[in-house]
Amino acid sequence: MSTDDVHEVRPDGVSRGLLAVIDMQRVFAEPDSPWATPRFGEAAEGIRRLLPVFGEHVTFTRFVAPDKPVGSWQAYYEQWPFALQPPDSSLWELTDEFAALARDSVDATTFGKWTPELAERVGRGGRLVLTGVSTDCCVLSTALAAADAGVEVTVVADACAGADDASHATALRVMDLYRPLIRVVTSDEVLTGGDLGTPR
Repeated sequence: MSTDDVHEVRPDGVSRGLLAVIDMQRVFAEPDSPWATPRFGEAAEGIRRLLPVFGEHVTFTRFVAPDKPVGSWQAYYEQWPFALQPPDSSLWELTDEFAALARDSVDATTFGKWTPELAERVGRGGRLVLTGVSTDCCVLSTALAAADAGVEVTVVADACAGADDASHATALRVMDLYRPLIRVVTSDEVLTGGDLGTPR
């Protein structure tokens, strides 16, 4: 069976949806970065397992700094001045492994990646499967906004990583409170079809 076949037909006949790989960038991967995510490598392993299942239906996102912060973002970048770099800075690059695989990508200057561009890729009544970093920031912000828009959201817990273990676990608990709009699952459940929930 091809990866397209796996993507297109779930046991209940519904498309698996779009896999969004959130912000797997150097700034979160490199140990000496102020924004290093301790379990980045473990999240990357989970993502690697899922990519073949979704075939062409994968979008990678990048967090980038704005040209000029406004509002509360001004105080944020006063706290993190190192991050005020242009979008083409190496800081914001996807790690080498994912840069080579990113045939489709979306950039945003916000934590949440539920942008018009990502919404268009998911489609009306679609399904969004979230992975990446960090669970307690950009993944969480994306999940809540997409759920509010009426999208079926699945968060793959072991393909995400947080600022620390406690923050990761707390964010997963918060998102799981939003069932059935948001469901927290494992990569094994996705691979075996156990993430499907109640057929519609």
